[in-house]
Amino acid sequence: MIQTDNKLKEIKSKSLPTDKKRLILGSIIATMVAVSPYLFYLYESVPNTQVWETFLFTYDSKFYGSAFNLAWTLANKFVPLYLLFIWFFTCRHWWYHALLVPIAMYAYQISTIFNDDLSYVDELQIWYLIPIMAVIIPSIYLIRAKIFNSVNDADKSMQELEDEFRIGPKSFKDFF
Repeated sequence: MIQTDNKLKEIKSKSLPTDKKRLILGSIIATMVAVSPYLFYLYESVPNTQVWETFLFTYDSKFYGSAFNLAWTLANKFVPLYLLFIWFFTCRHWWYHALLVPIAMYAYQISTIFNDDLSYVDELQIWYLIPIMAVIIPSIYLIRAKIFNSVNDADKSMQELEDEFRIGPKSFKDFF
């Protein structure tokens, strides 16, 4: 009994740094999500003038007529993209690559915001997303089919199957 207690204490002492790292990483991610409304409302600090001069840059808003309008439009595209990136990098499900479709859509929309010659920002992005969707959607379906074939043939849990088919880094630190 004493040996078992000593082994449990040893295991807990070895897993403690990992638990602390997870707690710290989870706290950072939760803070990043909680800050998103404040990031959205940063547009209110931009002046409602056509030319916005700061010590870093000068922006002349020809298409939007006001730097405030540009900042509002940019905030409406950036915050969902920001949250989608957090979701993509923290998602543990097998289908997380499907998030690349809205990520690509918002990234394209942000790039078109700065193009003053466009009259409608959200008009033609679907044509640029079709090649991305043509790769991602069939890939996700094939992974799903493999998972369900494996479920019928094996005694693994759904979590073990998702981990087996997971493509990419196994943890957040593997990105760095």
